[in-house]
Amino acid sequence: MPARRPVNRRAAPTHSIATIGYQGATARNVVDTLLAAGIDLLVDVRAVASSRRPGFSKSLLAAHLMEGGIEYLHLRALGTPAAGRAAARAGRHEEMRTIYLGHLVLPEAQAALDALADLVRAGRRACLLCFEADAAHCHRSMVAAALDALVPVRVVHLDPSGA
Repeated sequence: MPARRPVNRRAAPTHSIATIGYQGATARNVVDTLLAAGIDLLVDVRAVASSRRPGFSKSLLAAHLMEGGIEYLHLRALGTPAAGRAAARAGRHEEMRTIYLGHLVLPEAQAALDALADLVRAGRRACLLCFEADAAHCHRSMVAAALDALVPVRVVHLDPSGA
């Protein structure tokens, strides 16, 4: 009798989540990229939703998005703690990952992750926003992976740089 192969019980993703970093982009590029991807909800996963880059502070960003018919939601609890942001700025990406993964298990972060999962399950075409252009060095990839554990998602990293 042939050996049985283990059955993969993980469901194929029926939902998707996008991510985008605005480093090096303009607010217009970001909105245009989101519209082209069919995004209807931008989920800001920055701990601090302010920016020195024009157009990326919370109120102004929400206004730009509204003009394009995209809803804005700030899930501060999914942001990187200060120590993680400092590690990322210094290029210590593994340290940032360790800090963020420790943060992600906190009840506030888990509640925000559950809320995000509910939105995705409801069919929202959501995109996670943070500053870092390279998704591999940004905590938004870890948010997407944690979300995938709750509701299988296909992750798409958007590039607003126009390149």
